[in-house]
Amino acid sequence: MEYRQLGSSGMRVPALSFGTGTFGGQGPLFSAWGTTDAAEARRLIDISLDAGVTLFDTADVYSNGASEAILGEAIKGRRGAVLISTKTGLPMGDGPQDWGASRSRLIRAVEDALRRLGTDHIDLLQLHAFDASTPVDELMDTLGALVAAGKLRYAGVSNYPGWQLMKAQAAADRLGTPRLVAHQVYYSLIGRAYEADLMPLAADQGVGALVWSPLGWGRLTGKIGRDRPAPAGSRLHETEQFAPPVADELLYRVIDALEAVAAGTGKTVPQVAINWLLRRPTVSSVIIGARNEEQLRQNLGAIGWALTAEQVAALDAASDVLPPYPHTPYRQQAGFARLNPPLV
Repeated sequence: MEYRQLGSSGMRVPALSFGTGTFGGQGPLFSAWGTTDAAEARRLIDISLDAGVTLFDTADVYSNGASEAILGEAIKGRRGAVLISTKTGLPMGDGPQDWGASRSRLIRAVEDALRRLGTDHIDLLQLHAFDASTPVDELMDTLGALVAAGKLRYAGVSNYPGWQLMKAQAAADRLGTPRLVAHQVYYSLIGRAYEADLMPLAADQGVGALVWSPLGWGRLTGKIGRDRPAPAGSRLHETEQFAPPVADELLYRVIDALEAVAAGTGKTVPQVAINWLLRRPTVSSVIIGARNEEQLRQNLGAIGWALTAEQVAALDAASDVLPPYPHTPYRQQAGFARLNPPLV
């Protein structure tokens, strides 16, 4: 396994990490993702650790806390061998203190997560989404206090707008509290919006990307293609309402390119899609998920080899779309690109 620094922090994370959204199986979204129980979770974690995957990502909202509880049960007796990343901020109920990132909510959410996980500290806590109702100084001061208390090692965010992430970094500098070191983001060959603003910000501010849904919500598993609709048992039928939309022609163009590269490398479509992400700027770790041992072992096969420059170029071309204004001119006019060359 390759290990990387998480942004500009001292935390070293594996290039592949394991996402536990499949643990628990409660609710309309997470039951479609998977229904892994503690025994199966322990088996998947055994395989992950054998492969050098030491970072396990969860969230309080995953199956209403069941994912954290199952992860905690599965790592009993080996807490020192693993890194735990969890998230909070999304609603856990209908009460006024059941959502958001206020001081009282964050402190209670961390205490609840520690109890479910059966640990005395969280290696990385991420705000699951931007909460417009909490002042940024309150947020960063609270995170700093939780780090000082030893309950958190590092803090980050997920699904954040760039300008709010930058405000948080500025607040940390002003208050003298630890800066955010991670941004958990959606990024895939059919979802490259991260590259426009968030990637340059991450490079400038030392924020490492933890990539979720690297297979585009299951669209890049190799099971669907230009002449192959999603099979009857695919979870896409249940989760499509939650997934970011993708134009059919873009999807099929990317799948065609993935299949061509897979044929030339002897790898699978998912392995090629994940390997492409591993070489992108600012990416610290790609979060892989699995409902069973077969899926996990296949995803682990995405590391330990490299695409050629020609293969990367083919995938880049197939997945390329014009970024939104004001980034579009950088692609269209050489003068703009000279002033602000793209990272990729």
